[in-house]
Amino acid sequence: MVLPVLAPLAGATAVAFLLFKFATVDGDFTLVSRGAPRREKVDGKVVWITGASRGIGEVLAMQFASLGAKLILSARNKEELERVKHNIINKHPNSRVEVLPMDLSSGEESLKEHVHEAESLFSNAGVDYMIHNAAFERPKRRALEETEQGLKATFDVNVFGTITLTRLLAPSMMDRGMGHFVVMSSAAGKVPSPGQALYSASKHALNGYFSSLRSELCTKGIKVTVVCPGPIEAPQSSGATSSSQKPSSEVTIFYRLS
Repeated sequence: MVLPVLAPLAGATAVAFLLFKFATVDGDFTLVSRGAPRREKVDGKVVWITGASRGIGEVLAMQFASLGAKLILSARNKEELERVKHNIINKHPNSRVEVLPMDLSSGEESLKEHVHEAESLFSNAGVDYMIHNAAFERPKRRALEETEQGLKATFDVNVFGTITLTRLLAPSMMDRGMGHFVVMSSAAGKVPSPGQALYSASKHALNGYFSSLRSELCTKGIKVTVVCPGPIEAPQSSGATSSSQKPSSEVTIFYRLS
């Protein structure tokens, strides 16, 4: 079931708070009335966040750290990841944070090495929560003006890299009988808009894949949550982003509970 929620959110912090609650929900429909997230849900758990160098990913990392999670932060920019780690440790001195630079478009062999490294961190603890937050969004362009290069750049990160990372990580979760994939999709994957053909198509693909994956893993102790926020306020940048970055005083969020 997909539920629409309208809220006057100021930006990445508010959206990240909601995503954090989705990541810790146990699958019923009392999410909105639960109040503050419960520490026991994530205390000591390993949380791997892609797109963690800014925006929603950065805020999520700080929130998970505040509840005692062990963090693996990934993005392409190591310097920015180190900045995020520094800020987390300054605010939460006892936090355990590892930086794992990664390019989702680097191909399966490279991603396989990153998964092996992530699973070996924190004394081979494995990964409990995989937060798929990284995304690539090009400047707006009409659908018929898109190029093969743009198609490849968008789908390599938003679809192929994200799905490949999931395929490589899922077996260890299934071996342990527990794990949770949280996917930051977009309202563009529900209601496409002019100028966002490739981005919208990539988010439709994510929604379809992870909805199917949920139905296959629900009996194996693995949860899958897809979150679809609308435009949010976040620092502008080129290339990979952590969400759709357009100023807005209102954010529409569609969430699916596993």
